[in-house]
Amino acid sequence: MGGDCTPPFPPICPRPRGRGRLVPRFPIVGAVNASLLTVLGLAVVAATLLFIMVIARRRNSRRHREMQQLLDAADALEARLRTARSEIEAVAGDHIDDPVHDALREMLRQRLWLREHGETASVDELQQVRGSIVDARSRIEQQLARIERARVPVT
Repeated sequence: MGGDCTPPFPPICPRPRGRGRLVPRFPIVGAVNASLLTVLGLAVVAATLLFIMVIARRRNSRRHREMQQLLDAADALEARLRTARSEIEAVAGDHIDDPVHDALREMLRQRLWLREHGETASVDELQQVRGSIVDARSRIEQQLARIERARVPVT
């Protein structure tokens, strides 16, 4: 019974070299799989970054539009307030209380807020400020309409 490996004694028999190992038949397949996984991982990272950039750009674009509309509304209101002031002075003279003064002061307050918080303000906050400017302009227009009606002589 010397060194032969017969079925009654298989645990004692040494395992032949090279057999029983998990060696790929084609070594290039492992390298291709690793390369594909790396490329796939990079593609996922690139797609995620692109998605984040698109979202940020869309948000900034909307925010930029809202800021531009807000500044346009503020400029239009300020121009209208200056016109209103001259119309009121033409009707009533310089000796009356200036109702436009408070509105101009409010405009200054809003412009200071924009300077301090405009860069970090949300789109909703910018919309609220623009809404208050539009409301103020509407009120000024109503007051100017009343002044105009008061100027027209009754016949």
